[in-house]
Amino acid sequence: MTNIEPIIKEALLNAPVSKVWTALTDKNEMKKWYFDLAEFIPEIGFEFRFSGGKDENNQYLHICEITEVIANKKIAYSWRYDGYPGISYVTFELISEGNKTRLRLTHEGIESFGDENPDLAKENFVEGWEAIIKKNLKKFIEK
Repeated sequence: MTNIEPIIKEALLNAPVSKVWTALTDKNEMKKWYFDLAEFIPEIGFEFRFSGGKDENNQYLHICEITEVIANKKIAYSWRYDGYPGISYVTFELISEGNKTRLRLTHEGIESFGDENPDLAKENFVEGWEAIIKKNLKKFIEK
């Protein structure tokens, strides 16, 4: 297990913090750019699950639990996979820059997933977050 530096992705979004916060915390908004969650409540201790993967044949059950919520500023949750070792942590931070929002995503602890499953390699997370934050969310929030 090497490379324990967290993944950090930033995007400057042409939208106010309140709009970005809603996109990050409303399950009906989230399914348009992130994952389709059965339920999502932005409160500490809430657990949510969803399936996702590179393609239809490689789906993983993600199990997440919210660990921190500061409305319109920060939301964080644990991120692990059913049937696989390890746990990681995802944090979304919102910084107001006038009428725009700087979103900073940090994903740490990926090394805890080990090296056995190439689908859980850090490079895949880097690529995934790049697409989710800088393409999917940006396109959704700025439409």
